Amino acid sequence: MAARQENTATRLDDAARAGWLYYVAGNTQEEIAAKMGISRQSAQRLVSLSVSEGLIKVRLDHPIGRCMDLGARLKSRFALDLVEVVPSDPASDSTTIGVAEAGAAEIERWLVRPEPITMAIGTGRTLKAAIEQIQPMECPQHKVVSLTGNIAPDGSAAFYNVIFNVADTVKARSFPMPLPVIASSAAEREMLHRQPMIKATVALAAEANVTFVGIGDLGPKAPLLLDNFISEADHKMLQKANAVGEICGWCFDAEGRLIEGLINDRVASAPIPSRESSLVVGLAMGRHKAPAIRAALNRRLVNGVITDERTAESLLA
Repeated sequence: MAARQENTATRLDDAARAGWLYYVAGNTQEEIAAKMGISRQSAQRLVSLSVSEGLIKVRLDHPIGRCMDLGARLKSRFALDLVEVVPSDPASDSTTIGVAEAGAAEIERWLVRPEPITMAIGTGRTLKAAIEQIQPMECPQHKVVSLTGNIAPDGSAAFYNVIFNVADTVKARSFPMPLPVIASSAAEREMLHRQPMIKATVALAAEANVTFVGIGDLGPKAPLLLDNFISEADHKMLQKANAVGEICGWCFDAEGRLIEGLINDRVASAPIPSRESSLVVGLAMGRHKAPAIRAALNRRLVNGVITDERTAESLLA
């Protein structure tokens, strides 16, 4: 077992070295093979392994004309303050590749600022993927606050809550929301929000200079339903109320209006920070999410969006 672990570690070391030689030092695979004393085929496999294992993170740093055009049209149509449109993967409608990397780059642009900022963070699959792409850095001058609770219905840590991932990667002061994502009743939510520590965290979230959130849909595969934050009965009531999407659990209709009552009375998340005095960026993609994203943009629940070509085309159709 020890020998196998050692072999795996050695292979990852070789992959990291090959990846560095290829992507950073600009060597060809033939040159890598010669420098490492291996075959060209082995060099090719090691370079591929360096990417698949996340040892090398590749970002596109060139504005593609089609994406720029879509971004400009989205910005004009919805009066947005920030728009980033990335290429779509022709073979997949579900991969977060591209959007995650663009989200990470935008988050990093805020974190490298020398002046102190407060960054609020929501939740979601795409946002989590973006956080995992952030490069390690030291940011003790910044504060990062969670908008959502970090406790799942069964008492475990909510899987897509990313505040601890951020804190571990960028070494900023972090402020989690030690609450269930959705309380059992409106009365419980009010009682929890009266606690001094929670009141202070909610107040800090309201002061955020920039916020990054995911945008979820409320279709058959709604994240809130699949992750057991709401019941089948809750889901049906939301659909009957014409809810199409949610941000941090806050559900809204096709016009972007928050649904009265239902689970919105039990959502323990902090309110979405002001879009008039700060930047709130939604990371989301997929045709099935288009109605939710469009509603959020129409109502300015977010004033920035990072998405892909196919989704941008759907939003503009």
